[in-house]
Formats: sequence, C-alpha cells, structure tokens
Amino acid sequence: MELFYFVVFGALGAVVAALELSKTSKDRTNTSPAFNSFKNNYLLVYSLMMAGDWLQGPYVYYLYSTYGFGKGEIGQLFIAGFGSSMLFGTIVGSLADKQGRRRACVTYCITYILSCITKHSPEYKVLMIGRVLGGIATSLLFSAFESWLVAEHNKRGFEQQWLSLTFSKAIFLGNGLIAILSGLFGNLLVDSLSLGPVAPFDAAACFLAIGMAIILSSWTENYGDASENKDLLTQFRGAAVAITSDEKIALLGAIQSLFEGSMYTFVFLWTPALSPNDEEIPHGFIFATFMLASMLGSSLASRLMARSSPRVESYMQIVFVISSVSLVLPIITNVVSSFLVSVRLRLVWGYSGHPS
Repeated sequence: MELFYFVVFGALGAVVAALELSKTSKDRTNTSPAFNSFKNNYLLVYSLMMAGDWLQGPYVYYLYSTYGFGKGEIGQLFIAGFGSSMLFGTIVGSLADKQGRRRACVTYCITYILSCITKHSPEYKVLMIGRVLGGIATSLLFSAFESWLVAEHNKRGFEQQWLSLTFSKAIFLGNGLIAILSGLFGNLLVDSLSLGPVAPFDAAACFLAIGMAIILSSWTENYGDASENKDLLTQFRGAAVAITSDEKIALLGAIQSLFEGSMYTFVFLWTPALSPNDEEIPHGFIFATFMLASMLGSSLASRLMARSSPRVESYMQIVFVISSVSLVLPIITNVVSSFLVSVRLRLVWGYSGHPS
C-alpha cells in the first residue's frame, strides 16, 4: 500500500512541477530590488503562518480520538471551531482596520500558539477553548495578512501590477507547496519518529513563534481609512442591499456557501472514513497527496482562465460533478462491498446447508 501512495504522489508531483515550471518561465516581470525584498519578507512570514495552520489539519480528529472522545464529542469540538470562525470573521476585518493590521497578525500568532498548547490536555473543556481560539485565529489568517500586504504595498509606492505577483506566489506557497511539505513533515513527526499526534501542534507553535518574531522586527503598522470605517450593522445592510440588487452576487454566495459546507463536512469525516476500524494510516502523507492534487487543479484552472475567451461556467460544472461523484464514491464502494459479502455468505450457507 505504501508503494501505491508513493507512485501516486510521485506522478502527481511530476505533473505539477512541469506545469509550474512552464508557468514561471512565462510570468517573469522586471521589478525593483526594494520590492523583491518586501515581497520575499512577506512570503517568508506568510509561509510560516500557513505552515502553522496546515500542520494541524491532518491530526485534529486523530488527536481527539486518541484522548478517547467519540464522534459526537469530536463533532461538537469541530462545530465550536467553525462557529467561532464564523462569528469572529464578521468583525475581524473592521477590528484590524481600527486597531492595526500588524497588531492583528501578531494576535493571530499568539491565539494559534495558545490553541496548540491546549492540545496537550485531554480535558474536553480545555480542548473546547482551544477550538474557539483556533477559529478566531483562522479568521485573522485569511483577512489581516492580505489587508496588511495591500496597504503596505501601496504605502511604499510599488507598481500596482506587482501586487498580483506577491499574491500568486503566496497562493503557490501557502496553499500549495507549504501544505504539501507540512503533511510530509507531520507524517515524519508522528509516524517515522513516533513522537505522537500532538507533535505537529508543537511544531506549528514553533513556526508561528518564528513568524511572529519576524513580524515584530521588520513590519510596520498600517490602518484602514478612517473615513471608510463603518459599524457592523451598516456593513450588513450594505451587504444585504448588494445581494438583493444583483442576482449574480446571491448565486455566487450560495455556490460558495455550499462548496464551503461540503469542505467542512469533508474535513470532519475524512479521518474516520479512511480508518473506520481504527486502522493505522499515514495521515500526513495522505493529506500531502490530497494537497498535491489540489495544487494540480489550481495549475489547470489558471491555464483555463488564461485562454482568450474562458467560459468559467462550462468547466466549473464539470468540476462540481466530478467532486460530487468523488465524495459519493466511497459510499457506493462500501454498499457494493457489503452486497458482495452478503452474496458470498449466502452462497456458502447454501452449499453447506447451514452457516459454519
């Protein structure tokens, strides 16, 4: 089975590497040394932040199960984390604009480090606090860093088109390479070195601490435009007006919500689905393979979007159909497998006259 994993991982890696190398050779842009230094600093910090996040993902459910919690209790912990992210995510942008984006990034590091520390406790209440802190941190990760980058980029007077270079590299590293390496590193810590399922959380805390030190030593503070700051109720009213006035915005929101719902369900169920009988599986390596496949999809999507007349809806329909079939496939295989076992038992009983 391990050979199969390595073959699949190697094949996907070769295809992704070829696509990314060809893309890099076409996207070369002349920039200034000052911008390159700024970009590299941000990418280093963002990579450390994403490593701190991705290292935890494959082992959250597994860690809770080793503490003896059942699926129901683990589900409550996951819901607490998702709910915390939902509630805090509605106000985190305004808070970062008012209190400072750099300060919000540091808060992310501190909050997530505390969340990682709680994983050492088998107490349900302590783990619940950790999930709430993790949800808050997730909201900060996907808002404060990008807003700081945009404001700082403009404040330093860099060319506007250079901003897309930083974002594309951040996506490649944060949601691609770093995620894959985090899965492999987590697998090394838990399986190869036998340090236990809490080891990836300790490693994540170390990466976050290093990133926070770089932020404190090299980042300057920036704030949102005071004239554009609005209270939360006003923001909700503006969003409601936008949704009701444009059907496309409402449909896009519905599609995104349904997609995120399926992903959150997948995140919760993938560990018990892969090991229904508590089999030992390489969580980190499977996660790395999954993220490598995700990276392949991103590379293919960027090429489709680069066409002269891209029809996003034409291939996104195919993507959603394939995704739906992929999620249903394990159910189908389990049903077919159970049916075949039942038929085999009936045949055995028929030949013997009674079950043996």
